Amino acid sequence: MKLRKWVVVFLLVFIAALAATSLYFRPDRAIRVATGVVAHNVCSKTFVSELDPQAVFSETVERDGIRRLRWVLRLRVDRTAHSVDASAAGLLGSRALFREGLGCVLQHGSSEPYVLKSDIEALKVPKAAPLLPEIAGPNIVQPSDPALRAALDHAFEEPAEPPFRRTKAVVVVHDGKVIAERYAGGIGVDTPLLGFSMTKSVINALIGILTQQGLVTPSMPAPIPEWRGDLRREIEVEHLMRMTTGLALDETNSGFDPASQMVYLHDDMAGFAVNAAVVAPPGTRWAYSSPTTQLLARIVRDAVGGPEQALAFAWRELFNPLGMRNVTLEFDASGTPQGSTYMLASARDWAKFGLLYLNDGVVGGRRLLHEDWVDFCAAATLDTDYAAGFWTNRSEHPNAKGRVRLGIPRDAFFASGDLGQRIVIMPSQRLVVVRLGDSVDPSGDIRGLGRLVKEVIAAVQP
Repeated sequence: MKLRKWVVVFLLVFIAALAATSLYFRPDRAIRVATGVVAHNVCSKTFVSELDPQAVFSETVERDGIRRLRWVLRLRVDRTAHSVDASAAGLLGSRALFREGLGCVLQHGSSEPYVLKSDIEALKVPKAAPLLPEIAGPNIVQPSDPALRAALDHAFEEPAEPPFRRTKAVVVVHDGKVIAERYAGGIGVDTPLLGFSMTKSVINALIGILTQQGLVTPSMPAPIPEWRGDLRREIEVEHLMRMTTGLALDETNSGFDPASQMVYLHDDMAGFAVNAAVVAPPGTRWAYSSPTTQLLARIVRDAVGGPEQALAFAWRELFNPLGMRNVTLEFDASGTPQGSTYMLASARDWAKFGLLYLNDGVVGGRRLLHEDWVDFCAAATLDTDYAAGFWTNRSEHPNAKGRVRLGIPRDAFFASGDLGQRIVIMPSQRLVVVRLGDSVDPSGDIRGLGRLVKEVIAAVQP
């Protein structure tokens, strides 16, 4: 009887612990994050990139974390309503809505997301010719050099077994001109492709332009009213740029982490992030964190006057001067640029963005970024291989040294997004290499990228 009694007690304690754990970790939220990822990504790639939604869905559910739910995930695309619904067997669903020119946004509950009142087509009409000379004509640039052709062949090769690389686009720019490019089926020179966290580098550029204009400086306290009365008032703009705020906003992509929940569960993403607690003094601890970049996006929005003004600023000061034509910068439901994850642009437009940094922030003789901005943003943070809005090889970190051994130069730095989106900027080689795809390899196919860069460098060397 005593043994049975202790078994019952043990079971009751175990059940209570499970219940407490469920209340704390909220698996329902993690599942809703997964359905949010599916709904938003399928929406953006279907309505903005104009890709096949079933093909996109099939690739999306191969991602880590989502793969284990793929048997219960359900998808519904409504082309009339311009919406995408995803659920786990009809439960814990997420809905993404498409708005012409603005891309997609998740709708949470019955509340309607804020819709910018911007005339997108008017914003795309520059008041002057682009400062950046055109990098290529209307047709795909087929390389004449056999070595470059071989490099592209290798970039698009697939292994016999998963994980597959799924390269979608490669663009190589040398001395300001496209010398080689290739696209997967259904994708062309004008197809906007999702950059994921390469969007963080775009927010870096907008902060850099504000710095050049004297409206923001990296050393100033972050202009966030919610922080003025506590220790967080010590957090500077640079800490946000370098992800060294010391806030409890670490990103693990588990669905349980604050970064994942910010992007996929909250209308006002920055409004969620500002409430994070302090866990370390600013500048002493690094942790990858999308919320810190989303706070920078709100700083951009507020500095220029609001949502519509933020989009106009991006087109007037960045996209139009660079001649970037096929761009969609998405906004969250509160009207803040979705600066951590969701900008789409053609591979050539991503390359043009890379040229801004290759050319030290100067375009057509006009300085868009402060004179020391590029070196500042390419310099390593603490003992990591992260810089400020970019990853960098200018570091003693083992990852940086490993990339150098693969053939990516020591002075290189790069924008990087989930699933292997990359803009590699190599000043010593006068090269920008863009690779876009859907690689579920945890490294984002870094070995394939290293081989591509190494072979391109060998091909262009005299």
